[in-house]
Amino acid sequence: MAVATITTKLFDITPPAAESVQRKPLPAGQPREWYETHNRRLKAMRLAIALLDSGVYHPANANNRRIRSTAARIGIHPPSDTTCRMVRALIRYGR
Repeated sequence: MAVATITTKLFDITPPAAESVQRKPLPAGQPREWYETHNRRLKAMRLAIALLDSGVYHPANANNRRIRSTAARIGIHPPSDTTCRMVRALIRYGR
């Protein structure tokens, strides 16, 4: 009986609410290109992590179609060709 109670408790545990990271505003006064590059890098990082989690470990397997379908799956806008190149570079240099 005690074993059943323990296993039930293990599965009844609810994970804590997702705590958001305290985000600081981006620095003011930078040129527009700086903000675009910053956001492009963040997007490329998110996509590279999602591809690695799905089993794509080699940049040759990460074509634009696969990267864009991954973006749709995780709920972000389709990346440009430049962002797709950045994703492949992140996968390549992470090896």
